[in-house]
Amino acid sequence: MAAAHDPYAALRSPDYRRLLTGNVLSAFGTSMQSLVIGWELYERTHSAAAIGLTGLAQFFPVVLLALPAGHAADRFSLKRLFLLAQSILALSSIGLALVSYFVAPVPLVYALLLLIGIGRAFSAPARWSILPHLIPPEALANAVTWNSSGWQVASMTGPTLGGFIIAWTGRAAPAYALTAMCCGACGLLVVGIRLRPMTRSKEPMTFQSLLAGVRFVFSRRLILATITLDLFAVLLGGATALLPIYASDILQTGPKGLGWLRAAPSIGALVMAVSLAHLPPFKRAGRALLLSVAGFGVATIVFGLSTDPVLSFIMLALTGALDNVSIVVRGTLVQTLTPDEMRGRVSAVNTIFIVSSNELGEFESGMTAELFGNLGWNGPVTSVVVGGIGTILVVLWVALKWPEVRRLGPLHAPKAQPPTLPLGAVSQTETDDEAARPVAG
Repeated sequence: MAAAHDPYAALRSPDYRRLLTGNVLSAFGTSMQSLVIGWELYERTHSAAAIGLTGLAQFFPVVLLALPAGHAADRFSLKRLFLLAQSILALSSIGLALVSYFVAPVPLVYALLLLIGIGRAFSAPARWSILPHLIPPEALANAVTWNSSGWQVASMTGPTLGGFIIAWTGRAAPAYALTAMCCGACGLLVVGIRLRPMTRSKEPMTFQSLLAGVRFVFSRRLILATITLDLFAVLLGGATALLPIYASDILQTGPKGLGWLRAAPSIGALVMAVSLAHLPPFKRAGRALLLSVAGFGVATIVFGLSTDPVLSFIMLALTGALDNVSIVVRGTLVQTLTPDEMRGRVSAVNTIFIVSSNELGEFESGMTAELFGNLGWNGPVTSVVVGGIGTILVVLWVALKWPEVRRLGPLHAPKAQPPTLPLGAVSQTETDDEAARPVAG
């Protein structure tokens, strides 16, 4: 007889609860900061392109550093790497607070966004690699779901508070300072967790070892298909970068309304994530994935055409709920199909895809809105609607190119197979504290 589904399996681990709480605090601050940056730049420049460049500034550091950061996560102390990343993020937020308070030149904002991108490049591989060493394998999908729930809580409350801070004070600096404190609190929580022994690769950092994660992802068609689907769906269908323009010029909701609009996707995603945690696992995960991403595209189109704040809020909430299905399916597959000694590098590749979709999506939205506006069209609306149509076309392309996605059943993936290490490379099982110092290959 099958064991009863335990919706709180991952939460029964105290160390996992510490990690989850820290991640929620960090995500709360960074999501609030993201909204405030967009608002402040639009207030100072009144340019959609200026908003789009915020994504580009954070994209380049992640693309350049994610693979070395992933290799570092496979070799060295995960906790120390994660704490380093949180320190960088906290210092960046302090810098933004000073730039905002003294009304320093706008280019300094982009310089600090580059620093934030560096912190994110090192944070993501370490965070994802820590997870399987806190909980048993059978609770991994449940942990991914609760991770999503926590992230959505942060993404819901952070922008809302950011909007209220702007409305109350008329300044962005307090929100940046609060973000720095959240990142610091995350670091303090992570210091206390204890990781299970793990298998580490002792390969020296070479060009071949850096690309090992890329080769692994491209050799696993299910992983490649799901992260490709997410990449192009969010890249084309993301409308959040243009929310300051929608709130100011189209829906006319002001800063408070902007906070609620930015929180709407997270509200929908949180409802979906909690529901998925309590429901049995997907029986046909592939079909659910494709339908949810297609629905994401339809909801994006309706939002783009809407002039009613209530309908716009509902559509944004629906995009968040549907996107959460993709997060859970993709996250579970990546974790369960990846061996210990490859987690950092595979997570780094996944990070590149995610950041490409989010940050390049912001850049794409801002640039296309500017372009369509220069052509005499309603730039923001046209950009969002065309992106939603593109998302639907991507779903059709993925379904045809990778038929195994359509056939994907329950998320009971086979155990990860260890990769073939290069001649002379060694893998070793050790605790995170033992791996704190570099070891020669």
